[in-house]
Amino acid sequence: MAPLTNPCERGFTYVAALFLVALLSLLSLMAVEQWRTVEQREKEKELLFVGEQYRHAIQLYYELSPGSVKKYPATLTDLLQDKRATRIIRPLRQLFLDPMNSSPQWGIVEAPGGGIMGIYSLSAAMPIKQDGFTVEEAEFTGQATYQGWKFIYVPPATTIKK
Repeated sequence: MAPLTNPCERGFTYVAALFLVALLSLLSLMAVEQWRTVEQREKEKELLFVGEQYRHAIQLYYELSPGSVKKYPATLTDLLQDKRATRIIRPLRQLFLDPMNSSPQWGIVEAPGGGIMGIYSLSAAMPIKQDGFTVEEAEFTGQATYQGWKFIYVPPATTIKK
């Protein structure tokens, strides 16, 4: 009785299966890398949105200070309910998590006269986005980490009339 396969063809199916497994592994790794990049870009968009929410809330808190002396909030929770005036103002509806590390902890930029004038992410990861920022975010261009993305409110310089 003759053998069913040619002796030269033995092992071909095994090698083909190994090649197929290696190819599928490579494609899976590429898909995971692509997914991570998309996920990081989404987190960057969320960080830009949340940072602007904090910047705007700090601006409202500062600008709506009663009297002639303007003050920054002492803590981030002060942005939830500003009780300094006769009517309660809510510059920020909720405290946001840092989207880059899913933490409630933020880096704080202290104001020269006390209080909080800005926030930033504590993530030491390198941003994907390196340019194409708005005017308010121009300092973010070329930053090595997300810690360089500082959302700061600086009041406009007052002009003195002569």
